[in-house]
Amino acid sequence: MSVDSLVKMANQIAHYFDSEPNRTLAVQGVRQHIHSFWTPLMRKQIVEWMQAHPDEGVDGLVREALAEG
Repeated sequence: MSVDSLVKMANQIAHYFDSEPNRTLAVQGVRQHIHSFWTPLMRKQIVEWMQAHPDEGVDGLVREALAEG
């Protein structure tokens, strides 16, 4: 899967959790969804892309969720 598609999907997940007033719960929700429904390769690809592009394209909730492991 292309990194562009992964970024788009991750941002869509984050936007779903935007309505959660508790940021910690929102980050946990994003993290849980990605870990439940994405393959390890998909997670690896987006993490590597985020490391190479620290200030581009990915919602802050996604960055926090994937930084936690």
